[in-house]
This record gives sequence, structure tokens and C-alpha cells, in this order.
Amino acid sequence: MPDNELGRSLVTAARDAIGAELGESGGTVSNAVPDQPEHPALALPGATFVTLSKHGALRGCIGSLEARRPLGVDVRANAVAAAFADPRFPPLSTDEFIDTSVEVSLLSATEAVASESERALLDRLRPGIDGVVLEFAGRRATFLPQVWDSLPEPPAFLAELKRKAGLPIDFWSAAVKVSRYGVTKWRETDLRTDFHSVEAAS
Repeated sequence: MPDNELGRSLVTAARDAIGAELGESGGTVSNAVPDQPEHPALALPGATFVTLSKHGALRGCIGSLEARRPLGVDVRANAVAAAFADPRFPPLSTDEFIDTSVEVSLLSATEAVASESERALLDRLRPGIDGVVLEFAGRRATFLPQVWDSLPEPPAFLAELKRKAGLPIDFWSAAVKVSRYGVTKWRETDLRTDFHSVEAAS
């Protein structure tokens, strides 16, 4: 089962990092998870993606594929980048902050997926489970497993991943490298509900 104490620490760290950039306290915002002691895992290496949503629509998503820095440092840096440096969106404003929800995905290590042909690769992908990284000639793109919710068929999923990498959707080459990873994710709204349920039962 997901470690919800870790999830609360990650989501709180992400929201607080954004709030600090805006000159606000994340804990004062209605969406915020109540403050939690920092989880010891935040000092260990880890890789995260931070996804921001506003009224159910994507508002920013930035992350790391490799665990190259402490988890707490990684999630804070990615939260700030998702809020203010995602090139698909303008920087998050103070007025938007209260309506923005945070989701943190903690990534497992990546593993190579044999891709001698596109057909073979499609047969090996696990919808709803695999995050996928595609690399070719200096281009790299990834989709989190959550993207399967909107692209449930492997051919469409792979086509859009190629488009994200700046490649034609019908492109294939023996030099394409593909890897996959899993995630444990925590949504701010779910953690807030879980916290109040525990509080009411205590």
C-alpha cells in the first residue's frame, strides 16, 4: 500500500515550495494538506514528478526520471518548475494558487524495454501501469502512467509520445530506445480526505 505519511510530506513540501515562491504559506490555502512532520525518506535519493491541476485541467507538470538528489529537494524543485517553468503554461499566479491542486508521483527506477520493432514494443507495454520514456537522436519524452487514462490504447499512447518527442507519429527506427518505470502517486484532494477521516475516527 502507498505510504500516505510519505505522500503527505511530499505534497506538503511541493505546495509549500510554490507558496514560498509566491510569498505565501502553503498551509494557509484551502487545498493544502495539514502540516506533517517531514518524512525521513525525504533525505534519501528519489525522483518525482509534480502535476498541477486547476478545476480538473492540467496546469503544469515537471519531473525527474533519475534519482540524483534527495527526495525532498527533488519534489520542491519540480513543484516550483511545474508552477513557473512549464513552457506550455504561463507562470502560476497568486490568484490561481488557491484553485490549484497538487499531485506527486514517486518514480521507480527505469528498466529497458526491448523494442526491435514497433509492434513488439506495443505488445510489451502495460496500459495503466507503465510510465514510458522514448529516446532517439538526442530527443527524449516521457508519459506518466496516468496518461493511459486519456490514451488507453498502446498505438495511440505511443503515437502521442513520439509527437511529444518531436517525432512524426508514424516514425520508427531500430535506434529508438524505450524504457519504463512505475509510480506511486498521491493526490492532494485524496490525502486531505484521508486526513480528515483519520481525525474523525480518533
